[in-house]
Amino acid sequence: MIDARRFFLVFGAAAFLLCPALLAVADDKDQKPAPSVSYFRDIRPIFQVHCQGCHQPAKAMGEFVMTNFEGLFKGGESEQAAITPGKPDQSNLLAQIAPKDGKAEMPKDKDPLTEDQIKRIRQWIAEGAQDDTPMSVRSVIDMEHPPVYEAAPVLTALDFSPDDSLLAVSGYHETLLHKADGSGLVARLVGQSERIESAVFSPDGKSLAVTGGSPGRLGEVQVWDVDSRKLKYSLPVTYDTVYGASWSGDGTKIAFGCADNTLRAIDAASGKQVLFQGAHNDWVLDTVFSKDNTYLISVSRDRSMKLVEVATQRFVDNITSITPGALKGGLAAVDRHPMKDELLIGGADGVPRIYQMLRTKARQIGDDFNLIKAYEPAPGRIYDAHFNADGSRFAIGSSLDGAGEVRIYETASGNLLHKLEGQHGPVYAVSFSTSGKVVASAGFDGLVRLNDAETGKLIKEFSPVPVTAVKVAAAAN
Repeated sequence: MIDARRFFLVFGAAAFLLCPALLAVADDKDQKPAPSVSYFRDIRPIFQVHCQGCHQPAKAMGEFVMTNFEGLFKGGESEQAAITPGKPDQSNLLAQIAPKDGKAEMPKDKDPLTEDQIKRIRQWIAEGAQDDTPMSVRSVIDMEHPPVYEAAPVLTALDFSPDDSLLAVSGYHETLLHKADGSGLVARLVGQSERIESAVFSPDGKSLAVTGGSPGRLGEVQVWDVDSRKLKYSLPVTYDTVYGASWSGDGTKIAFGCADNTLRAIDAASGKQVLFQGAHNDWVLDTVFSKDNTYLISVSRDRSMKLVEVATQRFVDNITSITPGALKGGLAAVDRHPMKDELLIGGADGVPRIYQMLRTKARQIGDDFNLIKAYEPAPGRIYDAHFNADGSRFAIGSSLDGAGEVRIYETASGNLLHKLEGQHGPVYAVSFSTSGKVVASAGFDGLVRLNDAETGKLIKEFSPVPVTAVKVAAAAN
């Protein structure tokens, strides 16, 4: 028989001697190699947010374009290889983004990338700088490769220039500048944003502010020089589309709303953020400044219109009633009377309303004290609202069950003056010409319509995008 005590002594000693080896094997299994870095998943989003605003065909600073993969390997005006696959230390891009004493050459005039972001870029280059972008999303759309339309795009934004020479129209990945009478396309301003949510001329007509983005990935504010058709700057904002741009009356600030429930404003010249307010609890869809630029007004899906003091960024008041059910749904549009601080709003319940901006009586539960007038409801939901130049009339665009209307109301009397001819499908954008003689409208069917503001009669309809197939379809209608 085997002596049990002797067996366990011998076995235990052997196990003790083997333990380090066994633990080493276990450690080897636990220490998995670091996962490879994906360009599409890990690197492209960094470049998109921090770099592509200044390095795209519309604004190629340093002659370096980062919006297409091939452009990343070119050196720009420095003639030094930006990326050398497998050799991070020979890649000039890393030298540009590496901070020294807390500052980096790039991104220019902004905070440097984080240590983790730089580490990922370095690892990606070391692993060969491969492009793993899925084939389904490899198409390039930029100023050199403008969109090609196979169907009419949904149109969400319109604005006449102050001199009535141009009409800005949203497209896919671009804003199109047309002659105001619809007689011809003047320019295509192609940027990064897939969706354009607003396009608004500055008070002097020299600049165009455009907001939009790529849903769930990028929010962007673009500012274009109208005469040169050049992009002044592109500002990434949040990770979702940006809405409702407005200029201050002096042209120094641009406000906009965001899908992260914030209201923001930037310095129009530099793009630097000068206002941030988080009083809303749902998407902020439209904005407008007070007549003297002291206040900023915003409307949201949260069923409220809010007042913010610009200088202090302080939330002042809910202009609309805060009583549950006072408004039947979210608000999508706001415009200020050109001559005074009275505010036109529209939203889910289809009722145009005008409010005074400042409360002159203490708030009481259940009141809607600031309301001046509610007008005859439009069918469905109001998506846009716009005063004419003297505030005597306003236009709204609405949608219900696949149909749409554009209506013109007389501000003082409340009378419904016209339902504009020729509307087909939901209407998402309306704009009075500066002269007040023409109302432009657009929406789901992809056509721009110009109507006589005095009679409501259709003057012209046209497709804003340069596609034969779309023009043929439009003509068939």
